[in-house]
Amino acid sequence: MGAGDIAVCGSSGTEGTARLLDSIDGTVFTTGDNAYFTGSRQDFRDCYHPTRGRHKHRTRPAPGNHEYENPAAAPYFEYLGESAGPDCHGYYSYMVGEWQVISLNSNISAGAGSAQAQWLRTELAAGARRCTLAYWHHALFSSGPNGDAPQMRDIFRILYDLGAEIVIAGHEHLYERFARQTADGVPDPERGIRQCVVGTGGAPLSQFPTIRPNSEVRLSTHGVLKLGLAAGSFTWEFITLSGPRDSGSGSCR
Repeated sequence: MGAGDIAVCGSSGTEGTARLLDSIDGTVFTTGDNAYFTGSRQDFRDCYHPTRGRHKHRTRPAPGNHEYENPAAAPYFEYLGESAGPDCHGYYSYMVGEWQVISLNSNISAGAGSAQAQWLRTELAAGARRCTLAYWHHALFSSGPNGDAPQMRDIFRILYDLGAEIVIAGHEHLYERFARQTADGVPDPERGIRQCVVGTGGAPLSQFPTIRPNSEVRLSTHGVLKLGLAAGSFTWEFITLSGPRDSGSGSCR
């Protein structure tokens, strides 16, 4: 379970989502922009650590653009240590049950010929898992004010070609769930990837100026996305501090 766009000092959303995690067991993911406003050592010390810090031991993060306001996102890697992946690349993989889970870095080169893309192809081919989930910061598809992030299309296409089920992103301070689709936004209910934007960890919320094709659910509220990853299937529940929620289930291809 988790979210991105998280720690703002004094934010009731940051405090509230941290309390939600207190009552849920399992691995915690983040989808970037972990500590506002610049991802500095002070931001991690004063804003992140008093709230999300108590879940640091079980957190597997991804970096956001605010982390990279510091050269090489150094405070992010210093604070989160080995949990943020090896060699300060900001991308790595791990297992949750029978699922292969991959944390990627949308702040560095992600084109088809990039080192990150080459690593991803190798990682997916070596794992050959039936069920795969990936997450990063900038959403390829978004109805939020920042819009789509086309720099992640090649990564999304690799995941689609090699059978991934779910992509989770942040950057937009809202929750949005898309129907299964290809990297080009073509509906594909059989083989498509379901993308969720979960930038709801505590930063000030955004609205939806332009609704993108295949967008199914849109909520502007703080909360965390809880995923149940079983052998061959999954469930999701967007748990909010107040107001509407979202939930559902699916099967791996």
